[in-house]
Amino acid sequence: MSLNETVNASTDTKTGSRTASRKDEHLRINIDEDVAAKGIESGFDDWRFVHRALPEIDLDDVELRTHLLGRHVDAPLLISCMTGGTEQARIINERLARVAQAHGLAMGLGSCRVLLEQPEVLPTFDVRPLAPDVPLLANLGAVQLNLGVGTEECRHLLRTLGADALVLHLNPLQEALQVSGNTAFSGLLARIAALCENLGAPVIVKEVGWGIADDLVVRLFDAGVAAVDVAGAGGTSWSEVERHRMTDPVRARVAASFAGWGIPTTEALIRARSAAPGDVLIASGGVRDGIDVAKALTLGADSVGIAGPLVRAAAAGDDTLEETVAGILEELRLAMFCVGASRVRDLHRDARLIHCDGRAL
Repeated sequence: MSLNETVNASTDTKTGSRTASRKDEHLRINIDEDVAAKGIESGFDDWRFVHRALPEIDLDDVELRTHLLGRHVDAPLLISCMTGGTEQARIINERLARVAQAHGLAMGLGSCRVLLEQPEVLPTFDVRPLAPDVPLLANLGAVQLNLGVGTEECRHLLRTLGADALVLHLNPLQEALQVSGNTAFSGLLARIAALCENLGAPVIVKEVGWGIADDLVVRLFDAGVAAVDVAGAGGTSWSEVERHRMTDPVRARVAASFAGWGIPTTEALIRARSAAPGDVLIASGGVRDGIDVAKALTLGADSVGIAGPLVRAAAAGDDTLEETVAGILEELRLAMFCVGASRVRDLHRDARLIHCDGRAL
C-alpha cells in the first residue's frame, strides 16, 4: 500500500484540527506539486570545484564523521525539519528516523506547535525510539514566543521528544500569506534571547527558505543562539506551497508574485560566514545532492540540511529513501576525494571553488 493509500485509509479523528489539516495539506502539496522557487536559484550551480588530478589521499582515507553542537555525527548531513502531527507525517517521520539512525545523521522534526495544542498526536513526532543515537531537533515557530509559548512549554517539548536542541523557525512571509497567519513578530529577538538564556539546551534559529541576512545572523548569535541555519532561497518556496492551498484568485496571484523572493542560499551562507567567522552555521535551501553539500561545506557551513528531496523520497518508501541518502553521502565522499579533502574540515581549508564570473574562493 502506498503512503497516500495508507493515509486515506486512516480514520484517525484526533488530528482533525485546523493545524493538523494544514499540515496534511502542506505535506501533500510538497510531495505532489511543483513548489520550487521560480526566478531565483540557490547559487550552487554558479560554483565549480577545481578538480585535483593528484589528490594525494586514498579514497579510503576520506572520513565524513564530524560533530554538530558537541554531538558526533557520521556525516555533516542534517535531515531538515519537515513535518509531524498527522498520520501521514508519522509515516514520513518514522522512515526518516530509521535512515537517520542507519547513517548516523542529525534529524529535525516538523513544527511541534500542534503537539502543544493536541498532546495526543505525540506518536506522529515520537521517533526517539527509532533513532536513539543521533542528535534530534525539536522545532517551533519563533512567533509562538510572542503568542504565549514560554520556556516551560519549550522544555516540555524537549523532554517529551527526547530532543537535544530546539529549532526556532522564522517564516514571516509564509504567515503573512496564510489566512489567519500569525504575524506578531515585533520584539521577538528579545524573547529569543530570553529563551536561549533560560532553556538549558541549545537553540537553533532557521528560516524556512527565504534566507537570513548577515546582520541578523550577528544579532542572533549575540542573543545567544547556538547555531543559525541560513535556509536560503532556491529550493522549496513556501509562498508557492501556500499558493496551492488558496481558493481566492487574488490571494493566489499575490502569493505567486513572491516565488522569486529571498536571499540565495550561497549568498546568505558566504555573507553569514564572513559576519560570524567562529560560529556554527547550517546551510539549507536548494541542496540537491552530495556535490551541493560539499560546496556548502566549502563555502563555510558546518552542516548542511536537506528537506524536499528527502520528504519526497520518504513518501516513495524506505528503499527509495535509503537509496537517496546513500547516494548523497557517496557523492559527498567522492567530491571530497577529488579535491583532496580527507576530512570535512579540510573542505573549507583546502578545496577550491571557482564562481562562474571568474572569482575564486
